[in-house]
Order: sequence, then C-alpha cells, then structure tokens
Amino acid sequence: MAEQKIDVAYVAELARLELTDEEKAVFQPQLENIVKYVEKISEVDVEGIEPMMHGKALVNAFREDVVRPSMAREDALANAPARVGDEFLLPKIVEGAES
Repeated sequence: MAEQKIDVAYVAELARLELTDEEKAVFQPQLENIVKYVEKISEVDVEGIEPMMHGKALVNAFREDVVRPSMAREDALANAPARVGDEFLLPKIVEGAES
C-alpha cells in the first residue's frame, strides 16, 4: 500500500478545530504514525476470521427478572426531604417544564 500524506491542518479544518502552528507541528508526525500503524494492521491476513467487538467472548450477565420482597414503601420514603402521597417530590430540573 502506498504511503499517503495526510495534512493535519486539513483534518483539523474538517473537524472544525483551530490549531496553532506549534500544535500542527506536534500533531503532524503523530497523525502520520497513526496512519502508518493502520496501514501495517491492514496487512494482517484475516481470511476466515469472524469479526467481533471484543477480544474474547462476552456472556450475558443479566439475571432472570423475578419478583422478590423489597423495602416497604413507608421505609423507603421515611428520609425523603419532600413527598407527595406515596411518591418522592423532586425539584423541576428542565427549564420550561410545567409543574
């Protein structure tokens, strides 16, 4: 694969980033190294290897949804700073929301 020159100033412009000349001088070789690394990775033969999101298989850790005894409502509400009937009263946090 032929080496491509990627201009960090152009990439920054696409990302709507304003970089100083000093930042461009620092990031240009870093970007070139990243591109070289990606090109190196693309040389690996992955024929017959199924794509995966993780390096090892993940197992679903969800438990079965089973109803079980819980705290009594009055105990849960005992330390509530404010309540309305059997519910916690919370402050409005979205501007423009109606009470």
